[in-house]
Amino acid sequence: MREVNLLDRYPRAKRNIAAREAAVPSQREIAKRFGREYFDGDRGQGYGGYRYDGRWVPIAERMRDFYGLAAEDLILDVGCAKGFLLHDFRAVIPGVHVAGLDLSAYAVERAMDDVRPFVLVGSADALPFADKSFDLVVSINTVHNLERDRCVLAISEMERVSRRFRYLQVDSYRSEQERENFERWQLTAVTYFDPAGWRRVFEQAGYTGDYYWTITE
Repeated sequence: MREVNLLDRYPRAKRNIAAREAAVPSQREIAKRFGREYFDGDRGQGYGGYRYDGRWVPIAERMRDFYGLAAEDLILDVGCAKGFLLHDFRAVIPGVHVAGLDLSAYAVERAMDDVRPFVLVGSADALPFADKSFDLVVSINTVHNLERDRCVLAISEMERVSRRFRYLQVDSYRSEQERENFERWQLTAVTYFDPAGWRRVFEQAGYTGDYYWTITE
């Protein structure tokens, strides 16, 4: 396993933690349905409008170069939402094959036109793919939305369906202040640890891929 930040080119936005903290429990419950309110509703319940703006292009390029991906390779995005990253993989790696899976029927139904035929509704802890089906399996800020046992299963599933590379990013914190910020900000995460705790989960899941952390600062 390698700790490597492959989202280092993703734009960082200033988060209004105090405003998000005002979300009442009912809003968090709405967010956990991962429907219209979460993706395209009020900012207090999620993204406040999840629209394509090209910000995943440098991430797709970064992963392409880091893993040496090429035409005919197969890439799976677990937690693909509306398929923005898959769309950008297709743009920066001509001839690549993609697949995506997301719990949200709302997001999958609104996936970008070029990737919609390749995305499915499903759960990360029960991937509907054969062993060693993909050259790269990516999951960004997804598996921590599951209870711990299911989170371990989801990470094991990434390992099972990959024949070459895996990249996993999860919510974490390195200090009590970062933990406090995260707990004030987050809407949907159920399982979260500091890096040492996550590494124990990875070991339990038999995960051998690369990983990094999403930190709320």
